[in-house]
Amino acid sequence: MEKEYEQARRKVKDLKDFYNHLFAYILVNVTLFIINLISTPGIWWFYWVTIFWGIGLLWHAFGFLNENKFLGKEWEDKKIEEYMKKGKNN
Repeated sequence: MEKEYEQARRKVKDLKDFYNHLFAYILVNVTLFIINLISTPGIWWFYWVTIFWGIGLLWHAFGFLNENKFLGKEWEDKKIEEYMKKGKNN
């Protein structure tokens, strides 16, 4: 029961972190769009930030939504158990 609770708590934290990242992405990019519109309306530079940060946001979403995370929690637990067993044998 404890392990399931910890996994659920971690997923909720991951979801919260993703929502915070998404909120910051939207807020900053809207602000940059307004600054770009006012300062240099003929030269659109804000979209570079939007594109590259968007790639990072998609990477974050993929990592969160992918249940079988590469080097994720399950991998960590397995490695911890392996090292604990090695420690007992040495």
